[in-house]
Amino acid sequence: MALSSSTFKNPSYLQSSLTLLLFFASWGVWWSFFQIWLTDPDSGLGLNGSQVGTIYSVNSAGTLIIMLLYGTLQDRLRIKRHLVIFAAAIMTLVGPFAIWVYRPLLESAFAVGVVVGAVVLSAGFMAAAGLLEAFSERLSRAFNYEYGQARMWGSFGYAVVALIAGFLFTVNPALNFWLGSLFGLLCLLVLLLWKSPAVPRDAATTVDPTDVENTPGLREMAGVLRSPALWAMIVFVLLSWTFYTVFDQQMFPEFYTQLFDTPEHGQQVYGVLNSVQVFLEAIMLGLVPILMHRIGVKNTLMLGMLVMFLRILGCAVFHDPVVISFVKMFHAPEVALCILPVFRYFTLHFNPALSATMYMVGFQVASQVGNIVLSPVLGALRDGIGYQPTFFVIAGIVLIAGIYGILVLKRDDQQVDGDPFARRAARQNTTKEEVQR
Repeated sequence: MALSSSTFKNPSYLQSSLTLLLFFASWGVWWSFFQIWLTDPDSGLGLNGSQVGTIYSVNSAGTLIIMLLYGTLQDRLRIKRHLVIFAAAIMTLVGPFAIWVYRPLLESAFAVGVVVGAVVLSAGFMAAAGLLEAFSERLSRAFNYEYGQARMWGSFGYAVVALIAGFLFTVNPALNFWLGSLFGLLCLLVLLLWKSPAVPRDAATTVDPTDVENTPGLREMAGVLRSPALWAMIVFVLLSWTFYTVFDQQMFPEFYTQLFDTPEHGQQVYGVLNSVQVFLEAIMLGLVPILMHRIGVKNTLMLGMLVMFLRILGCAVFHDPVVISFVKMFHAPEVALCILPVFRYFTLHFNPALSATMYMVGFQVASQVGNIVLSPVLGALRDGIGYQPTFFVIAGIVLIAGIYGILVLKRDDQQVDGDPFARRAARQNTTKEEVQR
């Protein structure tokens, strides 16, 4: 489905796009420099790799618990916005929390600060990201527009703030958190003041998202854990997206800034580079749905694995900041090539009424479990052997994940228990054959 004028006239598309834009702006303005803030001895806290790994690990544990609650509750709420509004309220508090609560606790009572931060940051951002994405994807099926073309505005919002985040960070990192609160407040106001449109009667979705009779019960939600197909996806996520997340969030920012003459110079360049990368990511989120209609869901996901492998391998092999900057741009297509087909994989092979639970458990929760285990381990490995040797290890595991996905994940026409997927070219050929007959 192309991004047409009719799409821009869709009230639900506009509302969902603006909500995603403001959410990712609120998150990205501080999150893109979070690892640097934790490790920088001058403008940040000066923590070592093991401490940073502990923070990310406990954050993942908090995200895991809250995400399970978010997923099951949102499937019960269908397209009601109660949880999204709750998350936006926490987003508005990130500035005062980070400055007056989180940092003092990390400096004086590290363990307490880690736990408190995991609860607040997970509820407002890490777990809320999966909630917003699952909620917006459900709206896209109810109001007949491509989810990826709404999600791209989230990346656009992230890109805009990333452009200025590096300069703000070199002035005072507190400014990044305060700006996050401002965007969170705007997001909250949109959710509270913009009335939701009525669901169309002819919504192009297999399951009516407002039909209470189709709302899954807790037993049905828990039953998804008995599905071998779900566990196949969980293993795939653990071997791919989890390792990539640790690489991209906990290691790459400081690795990149160390390639420059001064940390301040590196931080400013990283902010600009991050913005360019996310702008490209927004474009790819609009284009990948078209590609997916051409080559299929599984093939799109496998292409994402290839790009992911090349991104990590490139950072392991090269040392020049210009080359590394080019390699970082691989992140733009990689996100769209992974996130969008994963969503479609779940709605294709599982009950669409459980889409939030499936996405939370099969993708977000699986990756968080991996982060809990891997963050301190890979952090200690980085302390022991350095960044680039660690990148070689991660690249090798992602390569194994790609081979596993080719062999184990289901084809688009195999075990279709949800909304069927047909490639656009295949539909066109079928139409031609019918005309010839």
